[in-house]
Amino acid sequence: MYDRDALAKLIRNAALEFGDFTLASGKKASYYLDCRKVTLDARGAKLIGDGMLDLIGEMRLKMGQGPKLVGGMAIGADPITAAILTTAGIRGYSLRGVMVRKEPKEHGKGKQVEGPYSAGESIVIVEDVVTTGASSLKAIELCEAEGLKVERVLAIVDRLEGGREAFKAAGHELTTLFTVEDLGVEV
Repeated sequence: MYDRDALAKLIRNAALEFGDFTLASGKKASYYLDCRKVTLDARGAKLIGDGMLDLIGEMRLKMGQGPKLVGGMAIGADPITAAILTTAGIRGYSLRGVMVRKEPKEHGKGKQVEGPYSAGESIVIVEDVVTTGASSLKAIELCEAEGLKVERVLAIVDRLEGGREAFKAAGHELTTLFTVEDLGVEV
């Protein structure tokens, strides 16, 4: 169901730019991946939902053995979470989402992890682009503080700049749809 070539083409054409950029990590880069141009596009959302469900493992979901939750750090993970949930719903899988806030809400319950979850449930953390992994590591920390069990981290693209190693050092596995090399960027 997942059309990897179509998603790679869409990312290259819509999200990949070359020039001088400063990344969220503070690192300087000669290219930038603005995956919001793909995750907030109807065709991109469908392709990402299909691809992420493939990574999660549809057979596990069919058997009720997969994660109960998906989510990650707002704002980047939000459209990815929505794409996965929509695709899962169309296919009849039981899956719920969470949004992880960078800061606690200043009203209501003051929560940083929002959504329909219970302590002890398993979650897959999702991310658009991984550089150092800092954003998703913070999401993991906050989800674990709520009693959630992090299965692994899924991302659209790994920039191959240390994120995978950071997750491994923290005891988590990173699985991605692409690396920058898959998109034709030389590292």
